[in-house]
Formats: sequence, structure tokens, C-alpha cells
Amino acid sequence: MRLRTLEPMSVPVGEWQWNRQTERLTLTLEQPTLGRLLSGDWALEDLSHVLDGLSRQRLRGGLNTPDGDVALELVTAEGEIVHLAGGAIDETSSRGVILSVSDEVTQTADGLVELQPVFQPIVCLRTHRVNGFEALARWGDETGQGAPVKDTQGLASSMLISAADALASFRRLTGNADLFMQVNITSHDLTDKQLVDLVEALRSGHDLAPRLLRLELTEQDALRDTQQTLVRIQELRDAGAGIVLDDFGSGHSSFQWLADLPADGLKVDSTLIQQIDNPRVETILEALTLISRRLGMSSTAEGVEDETMMPRLRTLGFDHAQGFALGRPMSINQAEAFLRT
Repeated sequence: MRLRTLEPMSVPVGEWQWNRQTERLTLTLEQPTLGRLLSGDWALEDLSHVLDGLSRQRLRGGLNTPDGDVALELVTAEGEIVHLAGGAIDETSSRGVILSVSDEVTQTADGLVELQPVFQPIVCLRTHRVNGFEALARWGDETGQGAPVKDTQGLASSMLISAADALASFRRLTGNADLFMQVNITSHDLTDKQLVDLVEALRSGHDLAPRLLRLELTEQDALRDTQQTLVRIQELRDAGAGIVLDDFGSGHSSFQWLADLPADGLKVDSTLIQQIDNPRVETILEALTLISRRLGMSSTAEGVEDETMMPRLRTLGFDHAQGFALGRPMSINQAEAFLRT
């Protein structure tokens, strides 16, 4: 989210092609940020889910005009604007250029105000390799060092789109088809049925296998409406999302929660991990990893600030670790550089 002037400029950033028979729209963008979001061979229904207020019917109507000419404006969920300009080349195909409408960014007294997704690595305790990332929202610049967003309500759609784009980029860079991405959601997000459609669209658009795009949910959020939560989580799992129980061990964590929710992973809260030298806490941690493994869930230790803890966490049965000792939240460019090394 940026504060902008009202003096847009159109800049060519790529090409598009529309096949009327298959109803597939191929977008190829050179601009890195828009390319991660929009490049691909799209079914109109899938593409409509990552755009702001543009239905599949309106997309089809804009591409199948009576005279064959196309002048279609697309607005992403993050407010980026592109224009598709061109026309028919034969009875079944149309093609043209993609123009980005870039606006000049203004500054407040505190500098640039923008919501940026950043990515913190999740490391496998067995191989010491990066197996995935958690996408986090930050206010600030593109360095990944901005202030955390305390209230993430309503950010799920935007963060999911950014996370899926980044995951597709990371997978191409590393060739690791099992790399995963985790995104936080709230009880408010679970009331939105469109979240299920968005997960399906992102998985289809980026060719993501089931459970690679994972949703983190705290018990506090889940228990606000248990029945609705269970129904929606099952719908999200049916759509291919992975479900991770976040901050387990903080507050009054319930074992009934573990029994009821069809989760794929368990993240143990940092307050417990930081008490690992307490023999009673160590016993609890070992029991939690055993329970998660028996229930078919992976286990992740959060808040790892000392790398020397990793052998001990592995002995206790943890699969993954996440924390400043293994990597701070970073921008997508920094994350790509991190993966290269």
C-alpha cells in the first residue's frame, strides 16, 4: 500500500496471448515484481482470483470483443495496474503487449510507507538445508527490516498471492519441488469463503503440489468459532492447502484441538523453546514432537536464537527450526541470494 500521485505513465513490460478454443491467457512479463505475480498460462477463473474486482465473465468479454481489438485493464489485489493492448491475429488467437501503469511514489514525513512481504527461512534439522519459508507482513522499505504488522486481519489474500509468487520463484531458483511456504491467517480470514477459491487458483496458476502452500492458525483464532473453523479448514485442505497449528504451548493449548483439527504441522511457541534447559520443559517438548509425529504432523521449533540448540532440538524429535540464528526475515531478493549460498 503506497501513497501515490495522480500522474500515471504507461511502460511496456511484456506480451500476452489469448486462445479462444482453450480459453487460456498466457502472460509473459519482464518486470520482476509483476512477473512473479502474473506470468503464466492462466485459466480465466484462476486469474480472476488474483485480480481486484475483475470476474471471469468480464475478462472473457474484454478478450473476445466484436471487432477483435483488445484494450483491457487489470488491477492486481495489491493495486498494481497493467493494460492489455492488441487484437486478433486469426479466428482462434489474439495477442498484444502488456503496459504497466506506474505511478510516482510520494513520501510522508516518515519516508516511504508500504506494506512489504518478507520471508524467514525454515530449516530442516536433519539436513541443515532450507525446506521452506514463512511469509510475514512488514511496514517499511524493500530491505525486509521494516516494523512488524501487529494486526494482520484482512491481509491473508494479499499475503497469499505474494507468498505463492515468491514460492514459485524460489522453486525455479533451487529446483527443489518440495519447498514450502507458510502464511498466517486469522479467524476473520476463515469467514471468507473466497479464501478457498484463492488457494485453488494460486496452486493451479503456479503448478504447486498439495500442502506446499501452508496456512498458520493459532488456537486463539481457531476457538472463536470451533465449528466454522473445522468446516473451513477442511475446505482449505480439500483445496490443497496445508494447515499448521501456530504458537502451540502459549496460553492454554488444548489437546482436544490436536484431536479435532486435520493439521499437517505443529509450531511450538518460542517461550517453550527458550526454556529448553528446564528438564520439565524438555520432557514436554519431547512429548509434543512424539504426539505430532504419531498424528502425521511435522514439528517446528520457533524462536531459535542460538544455532548450538539445533542438535538438541533434533534429538528431541523436531523436524524443523526457525529463528534469528538461522535467518532473519528478508525481502524476496535477499531470500533468493540466501538460497544461492
